[in-house]
Amino acid sequence: MFFRQFLLFIIFFQFSNAIFAQDDIESDILFQKIQELEIEIANLRNELESLNYLIQKLIDESSREVGNDESNDIENIADSNGIRFKGLDDKKSKEEIYRIAINNLENQNLQEAYISFKFFAENFEDDSKSPLSLFWLAEISLINNDFENSKKYFLQLINDYPNHYRIPLAHKKIGDIYLKNNEIDTAKERYQFVAREFPNSSASSQALQLLKNME
Repeated sequence: MFFRQFLLFIIFFQFSNAIFAQDDIESDILFQKIQELEIEIANLRNELESLNYLIQKLIDESSREVGNDESNDIENIADSNGIRFKGLDDKKSKEEIYRIAINNLENQNLQEAYISFKFFAENFEDDSKSPLSLFWLAEISLINNDFENSKKYFLQLINDYPNHYRIPLAHKKIGDIYLKNNEIDTAKERYQFVAREFPNSSASSQALQLLKNME
């Protein structure tokens, strides 16, 4: 009887050790994956900081104000790309202007992108491209620390295209402007609005994180 109990105890002990060993292995694998993720996050953070530095350097090296000689600049852009401004219904001109704006944006030519987006927003109507032109005008202004212009364009986007998919982010960006102006309470109200009204958006996640950081 005693021998049987002892044998059962040995079997149970070995079985328990096997389970714990398996748990340790799984824990080690999980810890290793967490370390790998932390390294990847650090690398991504470094790349983001480098990109922000390049954008800021581009802005600092720009010797002209965005608003100066916009009409001449847009004419030069148009001439160099063979654009014909026959009227507001000239579909080809509309597509070409927007293409130029996007290309400049992708190449981080922010001043030229701003000029093209502004021309498009003021001269053309397009359910898809017009709201995005307003968004990028606001975003480029924000990068340039032109908070007044940035807020103006974000609000125009919100008022003119209330159902556009960029609306949650536009509200969140307005909160960012308040935060940069040290209007903490107003920024919190805007972030809370985003979290409440657009709970399933990425802008809501960003707003909630900012609210947590502000506690």
